[in-house]
Amino acid sequence: MKVPKILILGAGYGGLMTAKGLQKHLRPGEAEVTLVNQNSYHYITTKLHEPAAGTSHHDHARLSISSVIHPHRVNFIQDQVTSIDTEAKKVTLAEHKEPLTYDYLVIGLGSAPETFGIKGLLENAFFIRSIDSVRMIREHMEYMFSQYAAEKKDELITIVVGGAGFTGIEYVGELVDRMPELCREYDIPLEKVRLVNIEAAPSVLPGFDPELVEYATTYLKSKGVEFHINTPIAECTPEGVILKGGEEIKASTVVWTGGVRGNKLVEDAGIETMRGRVKVDGQLRAPGHENIFIIGDSSLVFPSENERPYPPTAQIATQQGQFLGKNLVNLLRGSQMETFAYHQKGVFASLGRKEAIGILGKNSKMFGFKASFIKRITELRWLYLLGGISLVLRKGKF
Repeated sequence: MKVPKILILGAGYGGLMTAKGLQKHLRPGEAEVTLVNQNSYHYITTKLHEPAAGTSHHDHARLSISSVIHPHRVNFIQDQVTSIDTEAKKVTLAEHKEPLTYDYLVIGLGSAPETFGIKGLLENAFFIRSIDSVRMIREHMEYMFSQYAAEKKDELITIVVGGAGFTGIEYVGELVDRMPELCREYDIPLEKVRLVNIEAAPSVLPGFDPELVEYATTYLKSKGVEFHINTPIAECTPEGVILKGGEEIKASTVVWTGGVRGNKLVEDAGIETMRGRVKVDGQLRAPGHENIFIIGDSSLVFPSENERPYPPTAQIATQQGQFLGKNLVNLLRGSQMETFAYHQKGVFASLGRKEAIGILGKNSKMFGFKASFIKRITELRWLYLLGGISLVLRKGKF
C-alpha cells in the first residue's frame, strides 16, 4: 500500500507547528512527512526587531530546526523552493536535481515586503526580514555612528523607520533603549540623534485601541521620537526619504516595516490570490485545491463574510499549524475534518525592554511593565510549545 506523502514548505510558525503536530499524532509509517526550509534554523519573527536595534544578539531570535524535529518522524531538507507545480504535484528546489512529489502540500513560505510602489525602496531601504537582514541593519547603523566623529554629518545619526505598525513601533522602542549606549560608545550627544517614524495611515498602530496608541506615542515622544503621521513616503533615495508634498529627510539609515504581501511562489503556482495572499476555506485549503493547504502570511482568514481578514501574525500562524497538525491526521484516517477557528488570546506591542502596551483576551488593556511582562510570557509559551521546558531554558529571554 502506498504511503501518502505530506510536504511542508517553510519552517515558520505555521510550518514548524504543523510538522510538530504530525510528528506527535501520526503513527510510525502512516505517512511520509517532509519539511523544506531555506535555513537550518527557524527565526523568531516577533523578536527580529531586537537584534536589528542591537539590544540583543541575533542568536536569541533563532533556533535550530533539528532541535525540535525528530529525524525519524520528519524528513528535513535545507533548500530553497523555486517553483510549485500543482498539476503534477511537484515542487522544485534550488539544489536538489529531482523535484519533490506530494499527495498533500502545506505552504507556509511566509511573506515578501509590500512596497506600495514607493520608488527606490527596495534598492535603498533595509528590511527586518531575516537573521541576515537584521545583522546588516545593526552593523550599518553602528558604522554610521562611528563615522560621525570624523564627518559631523547629521544624517549619519538620523534613522528613519517607515511604517508605524507593530514591527515599526517595536523597532523604534528598541532603538530608544539602544541609543544611550550607542551614543556613549561613540561620544555622541544623545540629543543629536534623530529617530523618525513615518506612517501613511492617520494613526500609529492603525486599527489598535486609541488609548493604548496614545500611551505608546506619548512614551516614545518623551524619548525623542519624531512622528510623521498621515504622511506617505513618496521616494526612498540613497540620501534618505522624500515625503509626499516634497519634504526631504536626510538619513543614512532607512528601515522599512510598512507591510507585507504573500509569497510570489504561491501566485506563480496559479493559485488564486489577493495581493499575493490566498483566501482559504474552513480547512485552510486553497480554492479549487483539495490537497493544498496555505498557512501563515500567505493565507487570508476572515472572521465573517463582511469583516476584514485577520492580520498576519505569529499567533494566528501558530494556531493554524496546531490545527493542521491534527486535521491532516483526520483526513488521512478518513475522519471528519474540523473547521479552523482563530482564538485571539491577546495582542501586545513592546516599546523597548521594560515598556509595552497590549490587550489580554478581548478587552483587558495593559500598559507599561505589566504589559511587557505578559508579552515576554507569550514568547516563552511559543518556545514551550515547540520544545518544552528545555527549549525555554535554552532560548528564553527572561
